[in-house]
Amino acid sequence: MASNGLSATIAAASAVLFDFDGPICDVFGGLPAHGVARDLSEIVDRYDAHLGGKARGTDDPMEILRLAPHGGESVLRDIEDTLTAAEVAAVKVAGAPVAGAVAALSAARESGRKVAVVSNNSADCVREFLAQHELSHLVHEVVGRAAYRPDLMKPAPHSLLLAAERLSMAPKDCTLIGDSVTDVEAARAAGATSIGFANKPHKDLALTEAGADAVVTDMTAVADALASSPR
Repeated sequence: MASNGLSATIAAASAVLFDFDGPICDVFGGLPAHGVARDLSEIVDRYDAHLGGKARGTDDPMEILRLAPHGGESVLRDIEDTLTAAEVAAVKVAGAPVAGAVAALSAARESGRKVAVVSNNSADCVREFLAQHELSHLVHEVVGRAAYRPDLMKPAPHSLLLAAERLSMAPKDCTLIGDSVTDVEAARAAGATSIGFANKPHKDLALTEAGADAVVTDMTAVADALASSPR
């Protein structure tokens, strides 16, 4: 299913930016996120027991990374490096790409558009997954999170602006496909459009309310729209 704005959003875009965890890969599908979060919280606790208590209150590794700067540079570096290694290990056992993702990546490239992956995950894990599934040739650029700078992760527009620069595109000519409100917020902050991927019940409403220009419930709809709109 796709919202009415999908065709118009695709037609206006000269570059397609794909979020990674959701639209392309279920990063922690084979190595559960809660286990990674537990390991990270134990690292934080060794440096700062109070901050470690906060870290144990979440099962989201990314939220622990956002907490890490409060413990100082050593905590941040240890968490960043450990999380990156865990992400690389995770994508090796994450299974096949999300249904419709390969078709969407192929259609974006074949339509004459520039293609980038723009992720809060590390660039190392994105590249590992793309190489493992022989998808690297479909992507012009990979922009992962800025190392040791969790403040620059989406919803900050940094990664989108960097991707647009590397693709030699104006942000207004890019559209981001993402499954979270922070993706939509980042796109708006960058001056790009966004396509919300509602891969779970009730996400469509949240993505719409956040300002997504279109919402889809499967990546095949994106592939079909791209195939129908060559540049």
